[in-house]
Amino acid sequence: MRIVRHGLALIRRLAVAPFHGKLPRLPLVPLGLPVRVRTKICGITSVRDAGVAVAAGCDAVGMVFHRDSPRSVDVEQAAAIAAATPPFVTRVGVFVDAPRAEVEAVLARVNLDALQFHGAEPAAACEGFGVPYIKAFRVRKALDMAALEEGYPSAGAFLLDAFHPVERGGAGVAFDWSLWPERCGKPLVLAGGLTPDNVGDAIRGLRPYAVDVSSGVEDGVKGVKSAAKVRAFLTEAHRAGAQ
Repeated sequence: MRIVRHGLALIRRLAVAPFHGKLPRLPLVPLGLPVRVRTKICGITSVRDAGVAVAAGCDAVGMVFHRDSPRSVDVEQAAAIAAATPPFVTRVGVFVDAPRAEVEAVLARVNLDALQFHGAEPAAACEGFGVPYIKAFRVRKALDMAALEEGYPSAGAFLLDAFHPVERGGAGVAFDWSLWPERCGKPLVLAGGLTPDNVGDAIRGLRPYAVDVSSGVEDGVKGVKSAAKVRAFLTEAHRAGAQ
């Protein structure tokens, strides 16, 4: 109602005020207003799986360019997936401590909308590619969010994932959700151990900006998504987000 009243007041001001080359300043929409929880299906390795995710209503698909990952894709696979992904679905490339030239080579051939850095990259290694980036952190203890915000001021969002001694994402384990930050000046993405069975509770309890799933929508073969699990996951996420 406050936004409606602000809008009506602005219309009345425009109707009666003489125009001198400047419009009145628009009232800012409070950042605390509820927003729909976004969803990303990561570890996509085929056009078929991307189509399943998009048809089920995901907001983003993730493709992994880390060779040690069982869900890694090459440039040809990724280009086909990106080309088959329709507008308004974000195509995210996931990298782990990749040389700058490698990231640039992928971007030259794959139409990506955002980058996700899942290693120990400093801010300078994440910047300057011409697309927004998400910085991932593996959670073992409470994070100093103020320090992270200061260290990565240009990040579009932070992704919090479970720590695993070997795997960088996609391990299928959750971190201690009591370590979820109470405050952060950037959007927070929840990852790690999410499934159709627990994503609703996670969203209701933590209120992340977005949720990210990979192994939780597979049937045992890494990199091959289960259509039924993808649909169930997104249905639960959308239901919880609406609440």
